Amino acid sequence: MPSIYLSPSTQEYNPYICGGNEEMYMNLIADEMEPWLISNGISFTRNTPDMTAASSIAQSNEGNYDLHLALHSNAAPPALAGTLQGSIVFYNPDRSQSKRAAEILADYLRQIYPQPDLVSAQPTDYLGEVLKTKAPGVLIEYAFHDNCQDATWIRNNIPLLAKTTVEALTEYFGIPFVQAQPPRSAVVQVSSGCLNIRSRPNTKSTILRCVPNGHRLTVVGTLPDWYVVQDGGQPGYAASRFIRLI
Repeated sequence: MPSIYLSPSTQEYNPYICGGNEEMYMNLIADEMEPWLISNGISFTRNTPDMTAASSIAQSNEGNYDLHLALHSNAAPPALAGTLQGSIVFYNPDRSQSKRAAEILADYLRQIYPQPDLVSAQPTDYLGEVLKTKAPGVLIEYAFHDNCQDATWIRNNIPLLAKTTVEALTEYFGIPFVQAQPPRSAVVQVSSGCLNIRSRPNTKSTILRCVPNGHRLTVVGTLPDWYVVQDGGQPGYAASRFIRLI
């Protein structure tokens, strides 16, 4: 199952023209992403507002993540302050998976940003959270927080930005997109043997573990014939006909 390092901006000193700041809004997006990530079986570790970009990179590099995802908003150079708009997803030009993730994220953002032609995936030669991470890194600049229209768009679309970002991640990881739902307790019901917990919702995918009859799980997502489950905090897919909700 995929795992990400989720790194919303820690830049509380970047004010939004409409009030608030970059750290605040990016953490609100990350908050909204969490239930979507859980229901889609994507494990995550998240930085905290008291960290920095450098400490976020260091923590990310201590783990084994499939993607490092940084959430930010942008600001124009002083001479152009307030005049630029658009979404940019930055990638490492030397890592094909970073570029692929950025292009998928940009494709999904085009579906919701008011001016799709202003959404792009671009290489970077200076962003540490893209260039210095062990995992493939991407950094989203959702819009320009010094532009009134862009800042208002972020402020008014936090749940949509979160959902769209996770939907793009499921395409990147090659897993089905699942609607977020509250976790539900469940119990395994098999007449013999054990129930396979798999890496994908099909019987040809890798078996992550096998759990016995009566074993308790948490159902966090629902697909036709399959559940996304957590077992001891570890996500996977299991055939729903062998699971009873309690």
